[in-house]
Order: sequence, then structure tokens, then C-alpha cells
Amino acid sequence: MNAQHIIPDSISKEIITALEYYPDLKDTQIEFRFKKNIKKSTMQARPTFGSFFRTRKNRRYVILISETFKISDKKFLTKDIPSDILIGWIGHELGHVMDYANRSKLNLIWFGIKYLLSDSHIVEAERAADTYAVRHNMEDYILKTKDFILNNADIQDAYKLRIKKYYLSPEEIMDIIEKRNKEAKAIVQ
Repeated sequence: MNAQHIIPDSISKEIITALEYYPDLKDTQIEFRFKKNIKKSTMQARPTFGSFFRTRKNRRYVILISETFKISDKKFLTKDIPSDILIGWIGHELGHVMDYANRSKLNLIWFGIKYLLSDSHIVEAERAADTYAVRHNMEDYILKTKDFILNNADIQDAYKLRIKKYYLSPEEIMDIIEKRNKEAKAIVQ
């Protein structure tokens, strides 16, 4: 474990596994923190407020993790979600951190404003985070997470519709994998 990362013990294995796919983040300060409830979401990544006044290299991030996850009006502890699913969710959030780390201060502020005000910008941001995760070879986890959500009869339809609307589909993920593999072959040759 890296001193730059603050990780709850109950899900440390999953967080460490997800972080292994993002070597660029090994020196990035990230705190993973449980929160009672996050509206419309299970997890949320964001820069800390003070980070807006720091250089990109010295920014700090927090990944908030809802303590509970609702399936058919029953609450479950997020830490009890199957390990691979949790790794996929965390990998997606780390994709957001990668996206934020590549933005200037002004661009990051503008990004946040658009995220709050524009539905189409939410789509763009969530798809970008999925893309980062897949480009970092996390597709097995991302696909398992999507399958867990979309094919679980107990998960509310409203949440499934949100996933379908804002995030990459399994088919789009396969297209990114194919493109990534072609690019890797071209580099080798």
C-alpha cells in the first residue's frame, strides 16, 4: 500500500487491486472514504476543494463510497458487494481521477459546472471514466460490474436505466478493447 492512499480496511483488497491497474496514480493523493449516502450513485470521485489551488501534480482526490447499496428496497452494505464488482466500480472511479488529473485548473472548474448543469456532459464524463478503466485493462471487472447491475432482477429499473444512459455499453467496451489491441499490435510490429 502507498502512503499517498488512505484506504478503509474493510475494502482494502479491492482498492489495492484496482490501483494496480493505474500505475500513474501511485504518487497521487487519494482518500477512499465511506459516506452515509450519495445521491443517485454508489461512488463519487472528485478533487478536494483545496486542490483547485494546487498544481496538477499536487492535487488531492477523494473517492466517496456509499455505505449502503439499495436492491429492491433492501439495503446492503457496499463492502459486502462481490469483490470483482467492487473492483470494477473502484476502477471506474479511478478513471475519473485520471481524467481530472489531465485537466487544467480552469478546465476542471468548467468541467464541474457542466457536470452539474448538463445531462449530456454527465454522459461524456461517465463514458470517459469507463474508457480510462478499459484502456487500463480493467475490462473484465467493468463488464462484470455492468452485468451485475443490468442482469440483476433485484436492482431497481431506474438505476439500470441510468447505467444504460450514462455509461458505456458492453458492446462499446468490446470496441475499445479491439481498438486497444490493434494499437498494441501496431506498436509491436
